[in-house]
Amino acid sequence: MSASGSTDIDFIDLRSDTYTKPSLAMRQAMFEAEVGDDMVGEDPTVNRLEAMCCELFGKPAAVFCCSGTQSNQAALWAQCRSGDEILIEQFGHLANYEAGAPAVLSGVSIQLISGDQGMLDVSHLEGRVRPREQHFPQTKVLCLENTTNIGGGRAYPLDQLQRVTDWGRDRGLRCHLDGARIFNACTARGYSPADVATLFDTVSVCFSKGLGCPMGSILVGDEETIAMARRARKIFGGALRQSGIVAAAAIYALDNHIDQLAEDHRNAYRLAERIDQVPGLRIHLADVETNIVFFQVDSTLGSAKEFAGRLREQGVRMYDIGPGRMRAVTHRDVTAEMIDRAADVIEKVARESC
Repeated sequence: MSASGSTDIDFIDLRSDTYTKPSLAMRQAMFEAEVGDDMVGEDPTVNRLEAMCCELFGKPAAVFCCSGTQSNQAALWAQCRSGDEILIEQFGHLANYEAGAPAVLSGVSIQLISGDQGMLDVSHLEGRVRPREQHFPQTKVLCLENTTNIGGGRAYPLDQLQRVTDWGRDRGLRCHLDGARIFNACTARGYSPADVATLFDTVSVCFSKGLGCPMGSILVGDEETIAMARRARKIFGGALRQSGIVAAAAIYALDNHIDQLAEDHRNAYRLAERIDQVPGLRIHLADVETNIVFFQVDSTLGSAKEFAGRLREQGVRMYDIGPGRMRAVTHRDVTAEMIDRAADVIEKVARESC
């Protein structure tokens, strides 16, 4: 039986931690949620969630959003004006997987920077701020992602975050963190959410990934910026009414699901160790820090897309991410026993593909 209480599982889903299902206890919390009209600040469950997040991240204000994309984009809208520019690592979710929203919603351009496994350091950033001159967009916001997604599931060391945000502030930049999986980073590195949030003007946190909620994200920051972000949420069509139903899921997750992230990380490394033993597959075990596992498929086994298709036929789902590259993501609905079964299938498919 899965953590969600379901027994009719036909496959092992390692495509993303967004495929988690709400547990029976989470569903009960949603059913029992006290609700009101959040548009006028009268939903007590949303208010409780926002207050919890303010305390957890050490920020004075928070706004509950529909998704991580919405909270990221509300942060940009609140801190930029049309014609500005943001700095972000080349694989950042905000730049690649949010449908061009920075340009569409805020009229800002993006300067992509090649970092190290999705992470930026001062050496990558030197010379990247535009001159304050009429020919150029004005560089306004420095965006980081922790943990990195397509960059490799890596968690920033705290001193690196400090160094990079200090660099940004010294140049008059606002600093935003896409912390969709910030609790994974905290679990892996041993720092607290407040340790990270104090370095940033705004932090976006997603509840629908490792924490297993059906939807929802939070944006935390100072009162003025969050007031602007709340207006952005309205403009973007994200204002909800009795949203305590989904806020209750987030509260339940914050109270009950964070501790399991360490098990997700152990399962990811367990999978990586098995992959490391399979001829034709290449992985760097030292790079597996959290719940995201990337590995390369040798061309003798076919393309990554073909390999993913053969895995799917054998009951294991994961994504092919570019030529020869596969991504597997562990989560609360995947047990250690399921990881072992998935590893057996990976080994079998690789052997049969030679």
